[in-house]
Amino acid sequence: MITIKNSFRKTNMIKNVFAPGCALMLYKPELAEKLHLLLNENLGEMDKLLICCHHDPQLSEKTEVINVCPGCDKRFGNDYQSTSTISLWEIIAESDFFPFPDYQGRSMSVIDACPTRDQERVHKAVRTVLQKMNITLVEPKNTMTKSICCGDSFYGIIPTYKVKEQMVKRTSEMPLDDVVVYCVSCVKSVYIGRKRPHYLIDLLFENETVPKTFEPDEWHKELDDYIEKH
Repeated sequence: MITIKNSFRKTNMIKNVFAPGCALMLYKPELAEKLHLLLNENLGEMDKLLICCHHDPQLSEKTEVINVCPGCDKRFGNDYQSTSTISLWEIIAESDFFPFPDYQGRSMSVIDACPTRDQERVHKAVRTVLQKMNITLVEPKNTMTKSICCGDSFYGIIPTYKVKEQMVKRTSEMPLDDVVVYCVSCVKSVYIGRKRPHYLIDLLFENETVPKTFEPDEWHKELDDYIEKH
């Protein structure tokens, strides 16, 4: 397990792996590779786990998963005996090695991802990372443990056009047009909701956030195909 203090070196014999998550691998795999290299250089060599969190990785030893995806944080933390989790945001927030860009006080809002709604450690880490990038955060009314789903979790439960209505409704609650997200599906939702999503990893590397595949039917098919293969 990684102890989040100063050097960030491993302090016991629990194995660590980096799980970029299916959505990031579909969205910008080159950023997943950058993150993996950065972690290896500063935390010690670790494998990249590409098995989707919907599947038991069946690891032979206790393993702490450094995750990017909120769904991975929840499933690898709760569903499998061999794994525990820590979010990338927790590591980056306390790091002394990440070269944070300076956004010169630019104001943005934020939407918290459903799978981490009860994980205040993640909420606090995300906000620390934003502060270190000199981003002025304007919180929506419903935020952190009281956050409301971006609308994507309704997919498959109600008709797609109603899913999109939920996305527009939720995004309209954001007090600013620029919205920080740390879930790739939230990128799609905020874009459909007619505001500007800023994916947290894109912000870290000063990249523009682009929605790519954003229509819910197309996006979920792309995700499902990837999940089945991994």
